[in-house]
Amino acid sequence: MTEQVLRRKIPSWLPQTLGYGLSAACLIWVLHGYPINDLAPTIRALDWRWVTLAVLADLSVYVAHGWRWKTLLGPVARLRLWRTVQAIYIGLFANEVLPLRVGELIRCYLMAHWNGLRISLGFASAAVERLMDGWWLLTAFFITAAFVKNIPRDLIILVQILGSALLFGIIMLFWIVLHKQEAHAVIRESRWSATLRHVIEGLHLMGNRRTLGLTALISLLYLALQVFSVYALMKAYGLDLSFWVAGGVLTIVRLATVVPNAPGNIGVLNFACVMALGLFDVERNDAKTFSILLFGTLTLPLLVGGAIATALTGLNIGELHAHARRGMRAAGTPVTGEQP
Repeated sequence: MTEQVLRRKIPSWLPQTLGYGLSAACLIWVLHGYPINDLAPTIRALDWRWVTLAVLADLSVYVAHGWRWKTLLGPVARLRLWRTVQAIYIGLFANEVLPLRVGELIRCYLMAHWNGLRISLGFASAAVERLMDGWWLLTAFFITAAFVKNIPRDLIILVQILGSALLFGIIMLFWIVLHKQEAHAVIRESRWSATLRHVIEGLHLMGNRRTLGLTALISLLYLALQVFSVYALMKAYGLDLSFWVAGGVLTIVRLATVVPNAPGNIGVLNFACVMALGLFDVERNDAKTFSILLFGTLTLPLLVGGAIATALTGLNIGELHAHARRGMRAAGTPVTGEQP
């Protein structure tokens, strides 16, 4: 059965419906039996000094992300930090309001459009970012597993599978960097050969030791700021948990939200947070309350910052999405949900 036939057999609405269904099921589970009337007094009782630190740390995450992206693409082009941060904010804003994480497409399109680069290069750099994020997340998970003895075996097996996939991706990255000509030969007959050729060229340019080493260190800072944001929110709520526990909770939440779902990861984020806090003996309703606070702390500042960054382009998010899809078609790369 050809790829084209497979595409026709899978309706374009099905992935979105499954994602929304998963989020709805998780949200119903979290809110079932939850005393929602107690939420407002809880919010008023928060230590707002720690909430402020949590929000500032979360906003700093995206500046670190922009710095990392600028550093990674340094051998290819001289990018402005503000532009990379703006593209990231717009992309994440799109993920908060549109389904199926189209923000990755939008931010890569903006980076390419603003700097006269190929969009395939943006996807290559995003893939390297994900490999580094995955490495540090898995490291954080296994550190957490050393402290927690009752982590479900199924979760450990899942992480081991993800770790194997990540290791394969890292091996492929280094193989492409070290064997550019052989990589070109492998993809020469592919339908996407032109696009993949540009991806390989980009990976080869980005793959020098200094660039990858510095990018990996910035990725560690990127993760540490996220962990500190969760830790500060725990302090604001009065949970007596350590920085390492915050790292464990964040890691489990990030692993759970790898699967595309509803905008903002609503429902799935809450469910994963409750499950993670349960591993550290946090009472169920307290864990549900914290999951709601975490969702709000991660989402509201991003919505404001993303809306401002989007407004500065003179376009709305729907128009940017349309431009990004046209950019993908112009680059010869099929767009999800469309026929090749």
